[in-house]
Amino acid sequence: MSSQLKKKHVVSEKEKRKRSRYLDATLVTCAGLAVVGGSFHVVDLGSNRMDDMRSKATYDLVEMKDRIRAAGEDVALHERHEAGRAKMIPYSVEDAESLLSPEQWTEIDKVVAIPAGEFFMGSDKQQTSPQNRPRHTVILANYFIDKYPVTNAQYARFTASAEYRPPLDWEGGKVVPGAELFPVTMVSWYDASNYCSWAGKRLPNEAEWEKASRGVDGRRWPWGEHMDIKRLNTYYSVGSASDVTQFIDGASPYGVMDMAGNVSEWIGEDFAPYDGTDAPADLFQGKIQVAQSAADRAMKVVDLVGVDANYKVLRGGSWKSDPFSTATYHRNYSWPHYASDFFGFRCASDTDSLRGVN
Repeated sequence: MSSQLKKKHVVSEKEKRKRSRYLDATLVTCAGLAVVGGSFHVVDLGSNRMDDMRSKATYDLVEMKDRIRAAGEDVALHERHEAGRAKMIPYSVEDAESLLSPEQWTEIDKVVAIPAGEFFMGSDKQQTSPQNRPRHTVILANYFIDKYPVTNAQYARFTASAEYRPPLDWEGGKVVPGAELFPVTMVSWYDASNYCSWAGKRLPNEAEWEKASRGVDGRRWPWGEHMDIKRLNTYYSVGSASDVTQFIDGASPYGVMDMAGNVSEWIGEDFAPYDGTDAPADLFQGKIQVAQSAADRAMKVVDLVGVDANYKVLRGGSWKSDPFSTATYHRNYSWPHYASDFFGFRCASDTDSLRGVN
């Protein structure tokens, strides 16, 4: 073996620096490729999320430019509407009656008798919202409740008879064609209460609404213990409110319809804690948004400040809700003067008031 091959190979400083530069360049390249690859992954995830959002949109996104409104425009429209300054084309009573056939009126005006007795109200499930706890027993006398949420056709009859302003989302003060049997929306708690008074009824209290929804066995949904998306309109499965007669298989034990999903329903009572609840007291405190300084207002930074006023309860979840907020015992809440495209209501009474009993 030659002496050259036996010699230990010695790397010069120049060679070391050269190799170091190559190694650094390789690491930078690998890191760059990893970042680019990660970016593509994030973009892909974002694209999938946008596709998912588009699939849930209630209108074609190419129409977005026609639907975007300036900040505060909805508030201004609602204020003008509430003050009665928006120009409307009223129904006559005859026009309102013609919205449905006699057979449809007979069905939609039905009320259901709920027998006296006790039932389980609320829930002890730890995963439920704290305002729903604890489960407790309530005893009620006989009462009656509307079989369906109040529909646009019924509300049109009210606006004509009582010369009452129509909801903000009606076109020119009239029901959108095809939505006559959809629940009326964009109504405040005050609007709902006024309708029920006109009909010789009242808004149900929480216990009445919940018993009509779940019966006496403590079930989680009107039909039973397990969620069944085929039995209700929720979480954008339809994309809007729907015909109140559509989900027949979602009936409660008493045959009351649409008590899960479609629209969240106004209740007569204030939002208050159950006896023995572990919910924080602050949850039930009415709050408003207040900017503490001009700088905060400019940056739209607000604090929630407690006020001497109470929220009203909403029940049943809606077409926009998380499906689990449609549980029979779930309590939501809002200010009584608020209105939304997923707020509606039904009426109750102590006697069989004006309509036929189912």
